[in-house]
Amino acid sequence: MENFNFENRINITQIVEETMQIRQEIGRVVMGQQDLVDMLLVSLLADGHVLLEGVPGVAKTLTAKLLAQTIDTGFSRLQFTPDLMPSDVVGTNLFNPQQIKFEFKKGPIFSNIILIDEINRAPAKTQSSLFEVMEERSVTVDGTTYTMEEPFMVIATQNPIDHEGTYQLPEAQLDRFLVKLIVDYPTLEQEVQMLHNLGSMKNMHNQISSVKRVMSKHSLAALRSVVEQVRVEPNILEFIAKVVGDTRNHPALFLGASPRASIAILKASKAWAALSGRDFVTPEDVNRVACPVLRHRISLTPEKEMDGVEADDLIMEILKHHEIPR
Repeated sequence: MENFNFENRINITQIVEETMQIRQEIGRVVMGQQDLVDMLLVSLLADGHVLLEGVPGVAKTLTAKLLAQTIDTGFSRLQFTPDLMPSDVVGTNLFNPQQIKFEFKKGPIFSNIILIDEINRAPAKTQSSLFEVMEERSVTVDGTTYTMEEPFMVIATQNPIDHEGTYQLPEAQLDRFLVKLIVDYPTLEQEVQMLHNLGSMKNMHNQISSVKRVMSKHSLAALRSVVEQVRVEPNILEFIAKVVGDTRNHPALFLGASPRASIAILKASKAWAALSGRDFVTPEDVNRVACPVLRHRISLTPEKEMDGVEADDLIMEILKHHEIPR
């Protein structure tokens, strides 16, 4: 991530320093995956949810757990399965015979950072239980609404290869994720370094448990407040709107991005600028976050899918068609 020498209008120093500490703590266990960690930090600062997609064994779950471990907040983990019910996620009302009344028992979704493993293994009924809580940060059970405590962040994983026993996520739910991150294999050098560092499973567990908490929830709230103050010029806003608008008219796309995508790009661009040590957004910031923000919000036509065209290819094509605002 680039750093520039100039005087900022707002103080970005704390963001740069605390996020660097998080990177260092995660880097003690996870080799490589720098882009993954950077975009997780972007989502954390932008107050957004994350969908991680990658084959098993590329540290999706581990990285998410380590991120939660570096922040002094609550953490819960859900393993989605085909027999999981909505009440297993959000909670249910149970009868208390001593007090002769029903009491609400909160589910594991009532935490600060929630890791959902293999989110696409639960059926539509269970998936729908996440709609309200991911967007409105609240849960309604039997007519009573319960508000989630801040911060609230969902990090979900899915395997793109294994389709047996899985359910495709509905577009409405995908749209609630700020970014979708593709987690690739490490390079040869990174994998060799990983083997040198970990050595044995016992050593690996020791390294994981030694990762320290370096950020409090109050500090996170303060950093998010600073990110909201990052300046965005009108021409950058127009650039974002045009890029998202083009996804709705592109002949190769069956479904374009919603206005929520424009808001997501704006929020992610501000967070990326702050992580880079700047208090203003540049067109390069928009280009950097465009693919993670848009790739799960657009659908290719069947013909393009058969031709092997990727969503990222079309997003980059749309970006290149627009003159970079200066």
